Amino acid sequence: MAISPTFVTVGEGHRLAVRRSGQGGVPLLLIHGFPCTSLIWSHNIEELAAAGFDVAAPDLRGYGDSDFAPDGFYDFAAFNADLVGLMNALGWERAVVAGHDLGAMITIDLATRHPDRVDRLVVLDDSMPDLPEEFAAAGIPPGTPKPAIYDYQRRQGLHADELVAELDTPERRRRYIAEFFGHRMWCPPGAFSEADLDLLTEPYADADRLRASFADYEVVMGTRPLSAPEMTDRPVQQPTLVLIGPDQVTIGDHIAERCAIAYPQVVGPFWVPGAGHFMPWEKPTVVNRAIRSFCGDLLARHADSRQRPDDSAFAVRSSGR
Repeated sequence: MAISPTFVTVGEGHRLAVRRSGQGGVPLLLIHGFPCTSLIWSHNIEELAAAGFDVAAPDLRGYGDSDFAPDGFYDFAAFNADLVGLMNALGWERAVVAGHDLGAMITIDLATRHPDRVDRLVVLDDSMPDLPEEFAAAGIPPGTPKPAIYDYQRRQGLHADELVAELDTPERRRRYIAEFFGHRMWCPPGAFSEADLDLLTEPYADADRLRASFADYEVVMGTRPLSAPEMTDRPVQQPTLVLIGPDQVTIGDHIAERCAIAYPQVVGPFWVPGAGHFMPWEKPTVVNRAIRSFCGDLLARHADSRQRPDDSAFAVRSSGR
């Protein structure tokens, strides 16, 4: 059963809905993508909390139960202003940040925009910084477009209002979102049951929520202004674990070679058989164990610090007072 969200104020009059467990552990921020909400982490939150993490999985602005953007912006800088506000509200100085899809790109931007707040990254697909010159210099050819696969990008990015108008009932909106878990082949056939789809598509029954989720595609297609330039044009300097599900049609080419340039401290990429785009749900045990192993030193150091007696208290006891 999914953890119920609580509301955290991350800016003046602006709140994110956050699913959280494990307060007091190693800070771990889980960032969802499209067409998901924080519900995609339902099989990860409590298990990672049990491993020693303080886990927070927010709905991004406009998604799920979070407030809509107070300024109308749905870009990396705006999302990350919220996430830094969330970390401040939780009392976190730094965090491990994991993301997939849009969430992975937000994580990459966050690591560069606020490097002092990000300890290390976990990327759960083949997302990476946009480095065309560096890739070309290494002899890596540009990616090949897949227009038939990415028809939704054009519709959501160029004709968002018309598309929402076509999806004029809650059932049609939910069925549209369910297609990304089905015949669009972002994951292996049968990876999601009807009950899974009922849970994961429910937030998109609302027309305004669906419309907000298209805003990122408008940014990609250049039809929506940015609040600030994106910061995904340089390699990520923090240690980065990359896990990729091979069973998805959206996957790119020359991934290992690109990762070596995009993530100088990369661990992986590791391919997870039987997984597609939605690895947190499809292969939660693998994801949970991988994050725990990747952060084993942080977990051990944190556990040791909690077990060690307070220095001042020890001094008082030693003096006999």
